[in-house]
Amino acid sequence: MSTKDSILNWVKPGDNSGEFKRQVSVFRNWIENKPDAEFPAEKGRYHLYVSYACPWAHRTLLVRQLKGLEEIIPYTSVHWHLGEKGWRFSTPDEKLPGENVTPDPLHPNFTHLRDIYFEQNPDYEGRFTVPTLYDKKQNRIVSNESSEIIRMFYTAFDDIIADEYKKVELLPKNLEKEIDALNEWVYNDINNGVYRSGFATSEEAYTTAVTTLFSSLQKIESHLASSTTPYLLSAPAPTEADVRLYTTIIRFDPVYVQHFKCNIRDIRSGFPHIHRWVRHLYWDIPAFKDTTQFEHIKLHYTKSHRQINPFSIPPVGPVPDILGKEEEVEAVKAALAALRK
Repeated sequence: MSTKDSILNWVKPGDNSGEFKRQVSVFRNWIENKPDAEFPAEKGRYHLYVSYACPWAHRTLLVRQLKGLEEIIPYTSVHWHLGEKGWRFSTPDEKLPGENVTPDPLHPNFTHLRDIYFEQNPDYEGRFTVPTLYDKKQNRIVSNESSEIIRMFYTAFDDIIADEYKKVELLPKNLEKEIDALNEWVYNDINNGVYRSGFATSEEAYTTAVTTLFSSLQKIESHLASSTTPYLLSAPAPTEADVRLYTTIIRFDPVYVQHFKCNIRDIRSGFPHIHRWVRHLYWDIPAFKDTTQFEHIKLHYTKSHRQINPFSIPPVGPVPDILGKEEEVEAVKAALAALRK
């Protein structure tokens, strides 16, 4: 791969717009709960490749646990470092936090995720992305589109999961239109907005992206301020909207504020309702905390994006990565105390 085409060029050299443009996922097949399906729902048939660092892959780990699919779909996490060859698998002697950060258990000779993509197509020229959902029987990639993988997980395996998990509805019919509408601008402005801010190579592209990002964060703040439950859209339990937003917000203060220059405000001192919402998810619902690995998150961004952080030095703060449910930063404490007087 030439320097010009390097996968580490987040904006193509010579693109005068300076805007980061995300690649469209290539593999878009579906697991279905029917006997004649090309990819039928079966226990142990599929393997999920993720990175704990990646917010898109994080979605799939979250939903996998929320839907009780741990014994049905095993997974492997790649190493946090993303280099010229893309994501690599850990070696046997490396001890990283988090479960299943190991060599590829299905292909002992594969050192990088890209090897799985080249197995599918030796001439593949796209990015080697996580999550990647793999069919062990056909030796094929089912999907590398996170938004579609999580929707497969909602119902495709309901015939073979425990009854308690069949009741978990992340896309309730009565909220589906609202969730789809919310997803559209949250993805464009917030999930992808942090990347469009951080990878911009022109001041104009950065300023446009970051101001849109914070305008949309304020919209989320207003949504949560008017919610009658701890979740978006006044749902009685977390929905897809909460899952998709969480994986960006949990990374916001530890990474995006400084690394992607998303520093108009941070979450812990600038958005009280978002801050309360994210802490509730993290501390009260095990799937959110269990799938969040801050060491992977902080080291990935600061040591993989050398065009942003050329010396690969991870910042010490913020400390802690996430505050306790009843903790606040000093400025917020002072503001709350003043209100009580």
